Amino acid sequence: MTDGDVPAGPEHLRTSDVARASGYSVQQVRDLERLGVIPPSGRSANGYRRFSAAHLVALRAYRSLATAVGPHVARRTLREARTLPFDEAVALVGSLHVRLAKERDDALVARRALQTIQHEPRDEPGASMTITELSGALGVRPSTLRFWEDEGLVRPERVTSLKARRYPPDAVRDARVAAALRAAGYRIPAVRHAIDAVRRLDVDDTLEALSARLTDIGQRTSALLEAGTDVVRLLVGRQDDAAAPGAGPPSG
Repeated sequence: MTDGDVPAGPEHLRTSDVARASGYSVQQVRDLERLGVIPPSGRSANGYRRFSAAHLVALRAYRSLATAVGPHVARRTLREARTLPFDEAVALVGSLHVRLAKERDDALVARRALQTIQHEPRDEPGASMTITELSGALGVRPSTLRFWEDEGLVRPERVTSLKARRYPPDAVRDARVAAALRAAGYRIPAVRHAIDAVRRLDVDDTLEALSARLTDIGQRTSALLEAGTDVVRLLVGRQDDAAAPGAGPPSG
């Protein structure tokens, strides 16, 4: 049986049925129920757990959410979505898309920043530089580097008893980005945003790393879209159950 197939008698599934249909182990199903990721199971007359097709949908949603945003956030999201009003639960899942969109924006900004220095020659790759060496390499005044430092664009180290500035490789990279973007007409806030994006992503000075990150974000976004469909199914099912004859008022 493949993931997503529902066995016969979908309202009376055993733990082993759910495990087989979802791809999780029996113990994982029990653990995810204990953690509140899936709704509590019912109990048969002999005390065995009884699951329904909704539990399979919840497990499938968890798998996709865990791929998209990590297991911890996925568990918290599904727990909260089960208790929140419909509109708040949908908004909660929507906020995860905002988070991934921000990651993508950071990666695109960082890639553009690194592309501006892609073909520029380097002096002594991987070596630290003094302020005189760096200003000469970039064609800017030492006072400009000090101004960029004050603006948070470049972070030199202080060494020797005279506290002279030394620029390690990552500071040299940031200064190169700042010089290229300023020369292209970017204002300081835009330059800071680009350099902050490069720092947050913590990638080597390679475009390949950023391309791989963008591919990963695309795959995670796809998984989040799949999860969203299943979460909405669960929420609509909860509303239908609450509206059924004899049902009490909605808990959310």
